[in-house]
Amino acid sequence: MIEGHQLPVVVSAGQVTEHDKLGSALDLAEKAASIALEGAPGLRKHISRLVMVNSLSQVGPAPASELATRLGMEVQERSTTTIGGNNPQWLVNSLAQQIALGDLEAAMIVGTENMHSSKVARRTGSSFASYNSDLSPDKVIGDTRNGTGPAEEAIGLIAPVHIYALFESSIAARLHRDFPQQREEIAKWMATFTQLAARNRYAWFQRSRLPQELATPTSENRLVAEPYTKLLTAFLGVDQAAALVLTSLDLAKQYHLEESSVFIWSGADANDIWYPTARPDPGRSPAMKGVFTAALTAAGLSVGDISAFDLYSCFPCAVEMASEALGLNSPGDRVLTLTGGLAYFGGPGNNYTTHAIACAAEHVREHGGPVMISGLGWYATKHSAGIYSDLPPPRGFRLGNTLVDQERIDADSRPIVTGLDTHCPATVIASTIAYARDGRAVRAPIIARLEDGSQLSADIAEGELDNLPISNLVGHKVFVGGRPLSYRLVE
Repeated sequence: MIEGHQLPVVVSAGQVTEHDKLGSALDLAEKAASIALEGAPGLRKHISRLVMVNSLSQVGPAPASELATRLGMEVQERSTTTIGGNNPQWLVNSLAQQIALGDLEAAMIVGTENMHSSKVARRTGSSFASYNSDLSPDKVIGDTRNGTGPAEEAIGLIAPVHIYALFESSIAARLHRDFPQQREEIAKWMATFTQLAARNRYAWFQRSRLPQELATPTSENRLVAEPYTKLLTAFLGVDQAAALVLTSLDLAKQYHLEESSVFIWSGADANDIWYPTARPDPGRSPAMKGVFTAALTAAGLSVGDISAFDLYSCFPCAVEMASEALGLNSPGDRVLTLTGGLAYFGGPGNNYTTHAIACAAEHVREHGGPVMISGLGWYATKHSAGIYSDLPPPRGFRLGNTLVDQERIDADSRPIVTGLDTHCPATVIASTIAYARDGRAVRAPIIARLEDGSQLSADIAEGELDNLPISNLVGHKVFVGGRPLSYRLVE
């Protein structure tokens, strides 16, 4: 270990999953944070930073400040993050670096969602106390950019399930599969996620399912966007919260907490090309490869050294892209989740990865490590990875360097077209068909490349949807034009 270099550890974690009792998001956050603090007696007074992960639920302008007050804590810095499922791991990377340098004694990360309670309250007309609106806003940290740009927004391409379905089509085409074939293949390994969720006491759906249950469209498992059925997508309607307490091994030892400490070996962060339309290959993630490689290199490890993974799994393509970036043959070759994944464990907004890290800490204490965790934000845009173990890192904590990777990724961005005065030929590089709740096809967005190499997002022209074959259009020629852009198939 480098002299004067502190060893950052996750010393305690708390998780709450509440099915029956309705409550506010901050109620859940308070429960999870209290559990984490109970697991780290004596450290409360050393926590100088409390960060709340961005919440989709109603938490008010100052959730970190209100939570600190509820917990009776005097915290110097209270902040909330911007949007992004990468943020919990990004926070661990940043805070661990500060602890390693001796700039921070202890910190707490907390995230929460009460989408289930909110839905029940709307349906029944019930209510519960939510938040204090009179507090001054917390400091906001993280990248503030929106995940979509003019090209996507011009055609209303905003829903994550539609954009991720586009990514899935690119993967399917590369493997020479149509939509039904791709659905069957991803259902095979997603079924293993349900088995792990069934054994996880914090999972929202503790039920194993067979591949055909996930892949077969039914009234209870409708097609959402080709090739995804409902059961293959993240489930937001949960009441879940999680909290982590980070400190140094030296401070943990002062309170006899070294036995419960999980070592943070390394971490890394990078972004893919920001707007999906500008990516040369929508079905691949060079930023994932960059952060995985950087984290492993910083830790002095190889992929083969990792005993378990939890790869962010909002949609199957995210796991497939991560598997390829790691050099794994296919998602079915190894168990890639410790929680059960966002579709079955639950997808609590931006906070899933806090749960994944909490589950990783528990796994490491029981089975050893090292374990790799990944998180992503927006549309497979922002990426973070971290490695955890029961043993101290020989090199101390190290933050992986992705500067060269980021320069290379950014340089590969394609020019974007948002409108054309005349119709031009283009080649489809990603496609999907989106469905309404009643099973009607309602749109068929694509990402396509013009002959000059620029790229665009377009939706099918009015009156053409009924003539669209239910197939993957990747590689097909279309004519594109107008403002906003629409396309017709080449006869």
